[in-house]
Amino acid sequence: MLFEYGLTTKQDDFYDITGEVVKAVSESKVKSGVCVVYTAHTSSAISINENEDPDVLVDLLRGFDKLFPKQDGYRHQEGNSAAHLKSSTIGASETLIIEEGKLILGKYQGIYFCEFDAPRDRKFYVKILGE
Repeated sequence: MLFEYGLTTKQDDFYDITGEVVKAVSESKVKSGVCVVYTAHTSSAISINENEDPDVLVDLLRGFDKLFPKQDGYRHQEGNSAAHLKSSTIGASETLIIEEGKLILGKYQGIYFCEFDAPRDRKFYVKILGE
């Protein structure tokens, strides 16, 4: 299942996609299985993280900017090496368990599309396997 996220606006940001993924699982009618959420972009990522306190996401972005400054003598000509480093660190996908027709997520967990090179037109994929 392909989701057209659309145009991202902030250079670095976390977009909560939990609702879209939960809906896809519900519509699949799978009772027990796995759900893979994947981005096919090299300067974005998929993450599971806290969705209760928005400052966690602010702190994550700040920390990534400290680890991977936008300009640090990188050789990649496009000028977005920091975005590639952030994407590689988080990863392009997350796999979640489906039980009794629902995603198993912790009380404070959400699923995020992580943008590190906006503005971009983005997509993410959801694959549901099970019975």
